[in-house]
Amino acid sequence: MRKIWITAGVVAALFVVVIVAGDALSLASLQASQAQLTARYAASPFAFIAVFSLLYIGATALSLPGATLLTLVAGAVFGFGWGLVIVSFASTIGATLAMLSARYLLRDWVEARWGSRLASLQAGLEKDGAFYLFSLRLLPIVPFFLLNLSMGLTRIKLWTFFWVSQVGMLIGTMAYVNAGKHLAAITDVSDLLSPVVSGSLVILAFLPFLLRWALTRWQRRQLYARWESQRPKTFDRNLIVIGGGAAGLVSAYIGAAVKAKVTLIEAKEMGGDCLNFGCVPSKALIKSAKVASQMRHASVYGLADVAPEFSFKAVMARVHAVISAIAPHDSVERYTALGVEVIKGHAQLINPWTVCITHPDGRLQHLTTRSTVIAAGAKPFIPPLPGIETVGCLTSDTLWDAFAAMETIPKRIVVLGGGPIGCELAQSFARLGASVTQVEMGSRLLVREDADVSEVVAGALTADGVTVLTGHKALRCEQDGGEGAESGADAREKWLVVEAERTEQTEKSEQGVETKRIPFDALICAVGRVARLSDYGLETLGIPTHRTVDTNDYLQTIYPNIYAAGDVAGPYQFTHTASHQAWYATVNALFGDLKMFKTDYRVIPWVTFVDPEVARVGLNEQEATAQGVAHEVTRYPLDDLDRAIADSETMGFVKVLTAKGSDRILGVTIVGGQAGELIAEYVLAMKHGLGLNKILATIHTYPTRAEANKYAAGAWKRAHVSPRLLQWAGRYHDWRRG
Repeated sequence: MRKIWITAGVVAALFVVVIVAGDALSLASLQASQAQLTARYAASPFAFIAVFSLLYIGATALSLPGATLLTLVAGAVFGFGWGLVIVSFASTIGATLAMLSARYLLRDWVEARWGSRLASLQAGLEKDGAFYLFSLRLLPIVPFFLLNLSMGLTRIKLWTFFWVSQVGMLIGTMAYVNAGKHLAAITDVSDLLSPVVSGSLVILAFLPFLLRWALTRWQRRQLYARWESQRPKTFDRNLIVIGGGAAGLVSAYIGAAVKAKVTLIEAKEMGGDCLNFGCVPSKALIKSAKVASQMRHASVYGLADVAPEFSFKAVMARVHAVISAIAPHDSVERYTALGVEVIKGHAQLINPWTVCITHPDGRLQHLTTRSTVIAAGAKPFIPPLPGIETVGCLTSDTLWDAFAAMETIPKRIVVLGGGPIGCELAQSFARLGASVTQVEMGSRLLVREDADVSEVVAGALTADGVTVLTGHKALRCEQDGGEGAESGADAREKWLVVEAERTEQTEKSEQGVETKRIPFDALICAVGRVARLSDYGLETLGIPTHRTVDTNDYLQTIYPNIYAAGDVAGPYQFTHTASHQAWYATVNALFGDLKMFKTDYRVIPWVTFVDPEVARVGLNEQEATAQGVAHEVTRYPLDDLDRAIADSETMGFVKVLTAKGSDRILGVTIVGGQAGELIAEYVLAMKHGLGLNKILATIHTYPTRAEANKYAAGAWKRAHVSPRLLQWAGRYHDWRRG
């Protein structure tokens, strides 16, 4: 409210000043007063300079008309040298004050209302703000006051704004100050900037970008210089794709679809991690585990509870059967039929245009290519715990083959990690009869989700028999004979030693922690995945990497003809995101000389397939709060949904974040059965700018779970109906009754 009153006061002051000073700041008035002003300056130069500077700063800070005329006066009274110095600093100081005023009064409101939409613009200004500001300062058609105010709405640094404005306005200031020496002869201010001068300023405005373009070209030439002798005159392929996972398959498919000559190289199994180790086998396991759970709790549906009898080996055989059934979709044969040359072997980048392929029989093959897409994927991270190599551990990549060889499920399983993979595996194996302990170092499971989501998931896992240990840090692995253990190294008892914060119920110590030893028969590490960054030539070419391959907005590495997509490029490790990136990488690689496309990450959904499922798109509450985004929360509980009641699956909710005072969707979290399916409606809405009013107006079939989306929109609508409007509606109906 205070800012509103300040804004109103500033506007009123501007109005008064403009009316009062309007006649005084005219060209004719200043010309008539030139001799008088010069005399006052000669009589008291320092005082005159101070008053003039304050007047100029005030006029600029308050965005008043007349700054141009004051510049002319400076040239007429002070001369070119001192006039340039005085006006240059006064104008910059005034512009900075105007910018700061807009920042104080309006920036928070703008960010609260449009923060998510302006995120990419803010990021661009943080990176290249000096270039943009300098260019805009030079363009005569851009009003300086408008530029000052608009920059206040951004996060450009104060010092950057000051010195860039100083330099950017210098040329225009020189022109007007110099013209001011001939103030008496000026008939119209608009005539001061001739077409030649204006054209020169426009050229100068684009100079920074031309220089940056030239610098980029020079850097690229320097980058390729050491390889120039190896550059082929012709190329064997238009595109080579390294990796046959989601990103690689989509890249190859798109390339072949537009009639490019494409080679896909995969060292292991086609389909990558998703088909062979991740999405597909885990979902097959989840389904078997869910059926087992439903059998145990059949009484919920009016049936008799039954302890499921099954062969664990058969369950794992089904998992592998599902993989085999889907494998033809990603097979060598299918992609060959689509026009892709598929080579099974190990790829190595030799130079920016040449890939060396080591075939399974040891034969080497060299292929040249105009562009390359790196889609090497990621692998599970194994924490460097002392003793972990001795006791052995499984990952989401290795457990499928290891468990497939077992007749029975391991009795005691420890799952290390409280992320999506850890939660899915912990719940599934517990439902299949194992005693599962899940260890998470953080304070809760699924730390990227809101606390209420973590609470529901932890409760669901606990109900299925999982011992959830949050706030526990794994220290080491141990192996000993153990009481009752059989002789032999393989029969020795295995332990995971963890450290936990002490609670009021535990005995206190000086360290404030306690240690526990958790016995296990199988240890599953699910603490995250890391990009595959070695053993295919990144080091040879000097391509920078951190946690992933460094790429720009177009998915290019430092070599413009080498791209990266999927888990190896980040920032998301989802199969659907890898496919999404593949389109941009491939189209840019093949058609980049015509047009380049920036990768769009604005609407990325994801699902954790625990029971109940957790699906999300956009911001959640903790992210919106952390980013300072003003928002409203609408929550619809699924225990109110008819279909959820009929299915006896009422656990969960739909939570929608909207911009304050608007139906614009900022993010959605759904916890409940089939949440992964329900989230698609919100993904579509956010992608195409549809608000909750549009969802409310859409017919949803009854009785379906999708109605939850409509009811959530209805809850938002009810919360935003004007009480006064309802009051008038009541009066209208009273009148209609007579």
